[in-house]
Amino acid sequence: MPTRNQKDSGRTVETTGHEWDGIEEYNNPLPKWWLYVFYATIVWSIGYYFIYPAWPSLSGYTKGLAGFSQRVELENHLAEVRAGRAETFDRLASMDLAAIQADPDLRSFAMTGGRAAFADNCVPCHGQGGAGRVGYPSLADDSWIWGGTLQDIHVTLLHGVRFDDPNTRTSQMPVFGDGILARAEVLDLAQHVLSLTDRATDPAAATRGAKLFADNCAACHGAAGAGDRSLGAPALNDGIWLYGSSLEAVAAQISRPRHGVMPAWTGRLDPATVKMLAIYVHGLGGGE
Repeated sequence: MPTRNQKDSGRTVETTGHEWDGIEEYNNPLPKWWLYVFYATIVWSIGYYFIYPAWPSLSGYTKGLAGFSQRVELENHLAEVRAGRAETFDRLASMDLAAIQADPDLRSFAMTGGRAAFADNCVPCHGQGGAGRVGYPSLADDSWIWGGTLQDIHVTLLHGVRFDDPNTRTSQMPVFGDGILARAEVLDLAQHVLSLTDRATDPAAATRGAKLFADNCAACHGAAGAGDRSLGAPALNDGIWLYGSSLEAVAAQISRPRHGVMPAWTGRLDPATVKMLAIYVHGLGGGE
């Protein structure tokens, strides 16, 4: 349909010639300055494609005439940072933990680096500040399964727990509910374990469970439930529970125990970073 002029509110306007249900479309072109800016952006985008990295490919991307890459810039910056702290990292890797702890500057550096490494690698399991959660021990209290000295923590970090490492920390609790103890005996034993922290709900059952504890558990956990770090047997008399403190949770752990796994950080983190982690974890509040 050809364009034509139409009077509207006392003025004559040009239409595009399009009409729908008696409604006609005015022909109001964009301002020239707007069009020029739009054309300039098109020219700019074409130039940008040639000057800067732009198009992905199966094996990489176009590098651009300028050869600029934010990733390369970041890698160069990280290389500068690593070079600047290489001497300190070498010192940390060569010194023993006690000497690092005794040096205020090195300890401060290690705490800062350890905090960053902990956030990257440990927080998903142990939580912020090492608070822990069900199935993942707290690192901020004074109850340690394998020991809380700097050296103990360092060994655990190096080799992990129940991990595929020849020197990993390993402990295994028997499955008492698989033919060793009857269900009623498991419940009596659970009541006795709870009685070690004055939480038993059935004193008679707890009394019956005392002999079961002496016969089956004391060899690892101690007669009073104090635990044995050399065996990785946790204390049962400190009110700190890894898998829950209810009667049902304790009975379930006796009947069919769960065993957590911690990765070994040897080979994953450099020796200096592992030492920084050890010093940071030790400083969370429960280190010995």
